[in-house]
Amino acid sequence: MTHPFYQLPATRLSQLLAQGEATSVEIVTSHLERIALMNRRLRAFTAVFRERALTDAARADEERRKGQVRGPLHGIPVSIKECIDLEGLPTTIGVAARAGTRASADGAIAKLLRSAGAIILGRTNLSQVMLFHESSNPLFGQTANPFSLAHTPGGSSGGEAAAIAAGMSPLGVGTDIGGSIRVPAHFTGIVGIKPTLDRLPMRGIVAGLPGQEAIRSQCGPMARTVADAWLLFRAMDPVAMSQLDPRVPPLPWEDPTHKRLEGLRVGTYVDDGVMSSSRAVRRAVDRAAEILAARGVTLVPFMPPECTRALASFFSAVSSDGGETVEATIGDGEVDPVLRSLRRPVALPDTVRRVGSHLLELIGEDRAGWMLKVLGGRSVAEFWRLTNEIRAYRFTMLEAMSTAKVDALLSPPFATPALPHQGAKNFALAGSYAMLWNLVQFPAGVVPVTRVRSDEARRTSPSDMMERHADQVDRASVGLPVGVQVIARPWEEATMAALMAAIEEGVSKDPDFPRTPVAD
Repeated sequence: MTHPFYQLPATRLSQLLAQGEATSVEIVTSHLERIALMNRRLRAFTAVFRERALTDAARADEERRKGQVRGPLHGIPVSIKECIDLEGLPTTIGVAARAGTRASADGAIAKLLRSAGAIILGRTNLSQVMLFHESSNPLFGQTANPFSLAHTPGGSSGGEAAAIAAGMSPLGVGTDIGGSIRVPAHFTGIVGIKPTLDRLPMRGIVAGLPGQEAIRSQCGPMARTVADAWLLFRAMDPVAMSQLDPRVPPLPWEDPTHKRLEGLRVGTYVDDGVMSSSRAVRRAVDRAAEILAARGVTLVPFMPPECTRALASFFSAVSSDGGETVEATIGDGEVDPVLRSLRRPVALPDTVRRVGSHLLELIGEDRAGWMLKVLGGRSVAEFWRLTNEIRAYRFTMLEAMSTAKVDALLSPPFATPALPHQGAKNFALAGSYAMLWNLVQFPAGVVPVTRVRSDEARRTSPSDMMERHADQVDRASVGLPVGVQVIARPWEEATMAALMAAIEEGVSKDPDFPRTPVAD
């Protein structure tokens, strides 16, 4: 084994390269060796580009010797989610029917990474069609969580999270349409940021529901520290991004280290009224709030307005085609068991769903009945009405934050800690804490805080099957990492990152801080 550069954060690797104390070839080799050691157990990578990575690293070293340094990512290894196009390779999103279709060019974010001198190590696993909170599909198998091989690292960017948590990559790019960056970050004890919609380019990234734009996906950085995640933003030229994807405004990046925390007001909540959060999750939010208060931040109670109605719009919008898009994408191919459980209620006739919803409510399963009611196909007119409601709700949220005079929010990222494998079946509602911020398109990030304690691994009198499922998840969660979510107003990524960094600094010496990499 070479020097264990894989243990170091990306910011430290960048410093070592700048000081001439390490070469890109040495750093990339260390990570490739770590991948060879760990990936068989974790199945985080779908492809590893060993030869090209070493060639690109040697080129980066030669450029540095000539004084041609492209920026802070020059010579730094990175990984990217499998949904991001790379020229000449299939972008399958876990679907066998797509394995023969090869991309004609790199996706915009991959082009930008390479232009910045980053070395792409490989691509990472995801959930089939990227629609559930695990990373499993018939093509590449099931990714495991480095903290517990019996648990998922989340999804759909769970392969990326597992790779980073286990030290196989210091920095990566995932995508997020309903918590797909933030939930894996929470499950694996790393940092993940979903920026404001269109803050980073999405051109050349395959969507699970192409053409559905009421709720749009957004790519963002994943890393082991807030500074590492921000390193990716620093390396992205706003003008170049806008030229590659005109939806991206050419706005300069603010420096979060220059943000003053004293005087900021942050709204906090631990229960969104949709799905109650676990004891460990609530404790993590309380600990983060305590740290921010010590830094001069004013904490105020906040409840997202009409959260249940907003989440109804989310689920209704993404299922408005009655599942036809997913059916057409997968065709006759094999379907992941978790995705199969999601497809069934979406494809039911409207009358059957209404009757089923009513029956479930009669036996006290109000959440399951509600889910069945809001899912399923809709007419174009109904879809337009939904889209209008979603647009209006964004202003409702902004007005609520303005009325409360809050600059940002602090909340759980997910209702529970990491799920056991296939635990996402019939449990999509637990992602409500993350999904809300995809609906309104606000920037949101997750930072690790603690680990589940033995006295937190149960719920009080679970009332329905979703709460009973959450109780089972909690009972199997001792020792797993727990993060918190920080949300800011649109385009205020620097404010969000400054708050995340303060939390990170405050918890870093706590005895139960979830340190990574954790798997040997």
